[in-house]
Amino acid sequence: MRTHLSGQLTPNDIGERVTLAGWVLNRRDHGGVIFIDLRDRSGRVQVVADPDAPEPFAIAEQARNEFVLRVTGTVRRRPEGTVNAELPTGEIEVVAERIELLGRAEPLPFQMDMADDEISETVRLKYRFLDLRRPPMQSALRLRAALISEIRRFLDARDFVDIETPILTRSTPEGARDYLVPSRTHPGEFFALPQSPQLFKQLLMVAGFERYYQIARCFRDEDLRADRQPEFTQLDVEMSFVDEGDVIALMEQLIREVFKRTADADLPDPIPRMPYAEALARYGSDRPDLRIALELTDLTDLMKAVEFKVFAAPANDPAGRVAALKVPGGGQLTRAQIDHYTEFVAQFGARGLAYIKVNETVDADGTATDTTTATIRDGLQSPILKFLPDDALAGILKRTSAVRGDLIFFGADQAAVVNDALGALRLEVARDLGLVEPGWKPVWVVDFPLLAWNEDAARWEAQHHPFTAPRAQDIELLESDPGKVRARAYDLVLNGREAGGGSIRIHDAALQRRVLNALGIDDAQAQTEFGFLLDALQYGAPPHGGIAFGIDRLAAMLAGADSIRDVIAFPKTQRASCLLTEAPGDVDEGQLRELGLAVKKPRTGDSK
Repeated sequence: MRTHLSGQLTPNDIGERVTLAGWVLNRRDHGGVIFIDLRDRSGRVQVVADPDAPEPFAIAEQARNEFVLRVTGTVRRRPEGTVNAELPTGEIEVVAERIELLGRAEPLPFQMDMADDEISETVRLKYRFLDLRRPPMQSALRLRAALISEIRRFLDARDFVDIETPILTRSTPEGARDYLVPSRTHPGEFFALPQSPQLFKQLLMVAGFERYYQIARCFRDEDLRADRQPEFTQLDVEMSFVDEGDVIALMEQLIREVFKRTADADLPDPIPRMPYAEALARYGSDRPDLRIALELTDLTDLMKAVEFKVFAAPANDPAGRVAALKVPGGGQLTRAQIDHYTEFVAQFGARGLAYIKVNETVDADGTATDTTTATIRDGLQSPILKFLPDDALAGILKRTSAVRGDLIFFGADQAAVVNDALGALRLEVARDLGLVEPGWKPVWVVDFPLLAWNEDAARWEAQHHPFTAPRAQDIELLESDPGKVRARAYDLVLNGREAGGGSIRIHDAALQRRVLNALGIDDAQAQTEFGFLLDALQYGAPPHGGIAFGIDRLAAMLAGADSIRDVIAFPKTQRASCLLTEAPGDVDEGQLRELGLAVKKPRTGDSK
């Protein structure tokens, strides 16, 4: 239907007769001559309809934004003074000899040249087919396609085999809630949509493929955030005869090449590694954003002997922590801003936010100009000064290296609460004060605990998943002290977001049963839930490990998008619904009868 793409015309095409097809981006009537910006996937070009050509002019008069046209005409240079230097096609235009109307458009809910923040997300998702026409969305999805293409190119060249695993599978008791699919042929029984291809890719290692990958669709019925969707896409990789170093080295190479080829971004070689415990101690998070220089300083030992119970109680609790976050130049913060941060940390369980402002009587090296008590206290401003002795104050200043104009925030509570609150505060303050460096700062976080204690359920849970191998030297602690067992796991964190995570797997059936036992799954239940894996591990399973990267998250980071919804063609809302198709929805009673199901609607006001 066309000879050229609109955005690919150049001055070299001047004098050539071309046929184009696309959408009307806008239409302008200038004293009888009509100008149309015609857009297709490649870009746009200006079309001129002159009244001297009555037939195409008549169609141009009818055209409105987003009408679909086919234009035949001759390329010419734009008249002097009308060149648009901001457009690749800004030196030329097409004089229409024929215009065909291929499709009309109703009045639009928004214009194609509007920015994201000018359109409500509800409207964008309801009219997603229009939203996707806008240049930012076109660019984001093309970048996503390029990302996947580069991943495939890299892995295909290294003898990885792309293998699809089942979408209809078995529900397992670990991890997030499954999406369940009732079976018509097995009444009363259900399939589950996979949360990941984990068990199948391990079976493929037992099957001898050695190198597997898949761009896999996964499903999790969980509460949503900007970086989560009920259905998502991940790069799934598994390798045999490898240890942690092998997987990390190859995946680093993959990520570096992908970022270079899709975004011309240079990642460090090698990417640094950081133990899990160090990440929590320094940044309050196992996903540290290393673009931010702010770090937590531990004060637990300093506060054990103080009379201030707010600090002393957690300092003397084996599960407690007292830590400080020094904010360079934070002395400029107003009381209203500090009150805002106090409210902010409350959502992470913090019961308050103590602070000290360091004023002019503190030297640049962090020590007081005078060692007398009065000088130290005169140099500081805080409601908590009266509760802290001189040696504690001196210790705080020395440890944090605080200087004139700085502000020190404090967290004192259970270690998890302090880490969550100060870790989040670190990010919030850095964004507010412009302390986030540009660029990419990746880090591998390693040495995770294998298990984490769930207070509500009163049992141990897998930090990653139940098939992660424990470190050999820690295996004997599985029964006696499971909290001290370290995992052979590794997460790649990029600018404070988890880009991917993986581990070396358990390839011994007896050890797998021990780990499942530690999770409260006895041998009988283990056989029922995971018998196919346990059986397979007894038939010559090689040592193996792998990783999964979130495609949606990687694409969002490369595109500079705040939400993964902006790099997914048809995403769900935060309530896991599709505004475009109005899914989920009711189904026909006949379908339910075939499945042996009846729907029990929740009562009004019932939250369950």
